[in-house]
Amino acid sequence: MKITVTAIKADIGSIGGHTRPSDEVLGVVERFVRKNAKAAGIIDLYIAYTGDDIHLLMSHRNGVGSSKIHKLAWDAFKLGADMAKEQGLYGAGQDLLKDSFSGNVKGLGPGVAEMSFDERPNEAFALMTMDKTEPGAFNFPIYRLFCEPSANTGLIVNPKLAHGVSMVIMDVMENKKAELSIPKDNFLIAALLMYPGRYVIDSVHNDDDQIFVATTDKLHNIAGTYVGKDDPAAIMRVQKDFPATEEACSVFKVVHYVSGDTRGSHHMPLMPVRIKTAASANYCMPIVSVVLFSMHEGKFTAHIDAFDTPDWDYFRTKAVKKAEFMREQGFVHPATLVPEELEYSKGYQAMMGEAKKKFK
Repeated sequence: MKITVTAIKADIGSIGGHTRPSDEVLGVVERFVRKNAKAAGIIDLYIAYTGDDIHLLMSHRNGVGSSKIHKLAWDAFKLGADMAKEQGLYGAGQDLLKDSFSGNVKGLGPGVAEMSFDERPNEAFALMTMDKTEPGAFNFPIYRLFCEPSANTGLIVNPKLAHGVSMVIMDVMENKKAELSIPKDNFLIAALLMYPGRYVIDSVHNDDDQIFVATTDKLHNIAGTYVGKDDPAAIMRVQKDFPATEEACSVFKVVHYVSGDTRGSHHMPLMPVRIKTAASANYCMPIVSVVLFSMHEGKFTAHIDAFDTPDWDYFRTKAVKKAEFMREQGFVHPATLVPEELEYSKGYQAMMGEAKKKFK
C-alpha cells in the first residue's frame, strides 16, 4: 500500500515582528495534532519551524488531498493562531485567509506539498522549507539539479536520471500548469523559469515515481492584497534512482538572489540555515533549511539537519557578503523589485500618484 507524505506550513504569528513562533504557539499546534493523529490516520509526525513559519510533516495512507489530514492541520493552525493573538504576536493568523475549512487547505492560505509512493526498502527524502521568499525561489536550484550536469554529475552517471524526467511548471498568475520533458525541453524550461515571479516549479517525476513537489500558491493572489511572502516548502525523494542527498543539497550553495525579505519587496540571497532558525533581523534575509529523513513503514525512523555541518558556515558567510553587496544598492532596482512584484505595491502606487502630479 502506498505511503503519503504531506507537508503543510503556515505563518500564524511570531515574536517581535517576523522572527519565529513562540514556544507556546508551537506547543498548542503539536499537542493538538498528536492528540488527534490516530483518528486522522497519521502514522508519524514531525513539527518544526523555519523563520516565522510552522511546518507539519505527516505520513499516512489516506492519499493526496485527504480531508482528514488537511482539516487536522487547519484546526491546529487555528488554535495556534488563537494563542498567538492572546500573546500579541505579530501577524497572528496571517496565513489563514478564510474563516472556515472547505475540505482542503489549498486556497485557504497554508502551503501544501504532498506525494504518494510505494515505499522503498531504504526510503530517504528531504523536507525543504524557506522563509521570506516566494515559490520561485526553488526555480534556479531545482533547474540546475535536474537539467545541468555541471551542477549534478548524477545526470550523466545515473542511468535513470540520464534517461530524463518530466517537470511540471505552474503559471501562478493564471493558475495553469504545463508538463515539459528533460532534456528535450531544457531551453524552454529555462525560458519559463527565468522569471520566477510568475512561473514556478510545481513538481518533478519520472515514468514511475514522483521525485519532487513544492508549494506553489502565491498568497497575495488568493487574498487579493499583500498578506506576507509565500514562504515555500517542498518534499524531495533522494538516493538511488533519484538525486543523491549531496546533489540535492549542494545546489543551495550558490545562495542565489531571490525576491522577498523586508516588506517582501527586495532581492537578497537565499541563506542555508540550521533547522529551527529564526528569520534574520538583517533585512529579513531569505533562508532555507533542509531536514533529511529515513522512513520505514511510514515511520520517521530518524532525521538529520542537512545544513548543520561546519562547511555550511562558509556558505552562510557567502550569503551575508552577497546580501551586503545588494544592500549597498539601497532602494534602487535591482535591490528592490519591479513595481508589479512589489508586495506593498499600493503604497508605491499612491506615492507615484503624488509624484505624477508634479509633472507639467
